[in-house]
Amino acid sequence: MDIRKLQRAIVDGLEDVKAQDIRVFNTSHLTELFDRVVVASGTSNRQTKALANSVREKVKEVGGDIVSTEGEDIGEWVLVDCGDAVVHILQPALRQYYNLEEIWGDKPVRVKLANNTGFVGARPSEPIDDDEDELDAPAVKKPARKAASRRSAK
Repeated sequence: MDIRKLQRAIVDGLEDVKAQDIRVFNTSHLTELFDRVVVASGTSNRQTKALANSVREKVKEVGGDIVSTEGEDIGEWVLVDCGDAVVHILQPALRQYYNLEEIWGDKPVRVKLANNTGFVGARPSEPIDDDEDELDAPAVKKPARKAASRRSAK
């Protein structure tokens, strides 16, 4: 299955159940086991389980296979193995603690989200060109300098 089609199905499944902070990373240079890692947040055990179920359904709809699902019994961190892509759905506290973006996140992939909040992963409509879909490392913004307030003389 085309990685962009799989990626789009995963992101659509996550968006359908209102996942938060969806991030997609190209990992083909790090491991031969999978090409993408998707990380998203769910606000409760119930939502993380629903997100995993939605991802499984969307991937199956487009003809993809689900290798396995782990962590649904507890629901704090659910992993869905879609073969060429691995989806991590975590509650915010665990996501912050484990910081998977630091491990897998050196090559973010552009994805247009349905809610028009910007690009987070890959556009399925773009031609397949791995060099084109990788984002440059985000620029570090310097904090704005506060202008000294001028007080008028009384």
